[in-house]
Amino acid sequence: MAAGPAMTETMCTVVILRRPGHDWPLLLAANRDEMADRPWRPPGRHWPDREHVVAGLDETAGGTWLALNDVRIVAAVLNRSGSLGPDADKRSRGELPLEAVDHAEAKVAAEALARIEPDSYRSFNMVIADAFEAFWIRGDGKTVTAQPIPEGLSMITAHDLNDTETSERIRDHLPNFRAAPPPDPEAGDWATWQTLMAALCVEGENGFGTVSASLIALPSVEKFGVKPHWLFCPGRPDEAAWSAVDLS
Repeated sequence: MAAGPAMTETMCTVVILRRPGHDWPLLLAANRDEMADRPWRPPGRHWPDREHVVAGLDETAGGTWLALNDVRIVAAVLNRSGSLGPDADKRSRGELPLEAVDHAEAKVAAEALARIEPDSYRSFNMVIADAFEAFWIRGDGKTVTAQPIPEGLSMITAHDLNDTETSERIRDHLPNFRAAPPPDPEAGDWATWQTLMAALCVEGENGFGTVSASLIALPSVEKFGVKPHWLFCPGRPDEAAWSAVDLS
């Protein structure tokens, strides 16, 4: 999620609903905002050395913006404010979700990511979650910290988690998500969040805007044999159709 001209409130968005004890304890929605001409592939098993990972592939840098592994860890990366675009002296932030889903627990992944060299990457936000816990990783170029994401519904953009003071997008849209009926993955009903994610689409300057969207549900460990659900929209979610990602 890392290229494009600098402009106010232009960034990716992640929404996360944590419901410990529920049959579907974690729901996640993400819009990816990027340059339209930056090549990518939809979620799949694109890495021979990471056969346990399903993720979209950024063909330019080789990383991803959102990844899910076979033990049900999900990880997403976003730019922080003022850090759109690559830096030739820094590593690609698209490596970070792949590193996160090399772990078997969200807590362990968060602890590992918090130990990376802060100046190796441009500033970033990350969400790392499983059916039990979820964490916000904040890297500002000087420090990297990991903080638990609370139960209930949270939103993150290029600013801090649930930052209604600084982020106009969070201020305007977080109340709508919190007021809406949550999706029902069991019934395949994501209509409320599909509508709300469509309202978050970005159309910026020079071909920068929303290029894809995802909806992910992680089942409880008690639901034996039930796989996570991942719906993917290969374009703006107010224009393109959603379809299920093959997780087999």
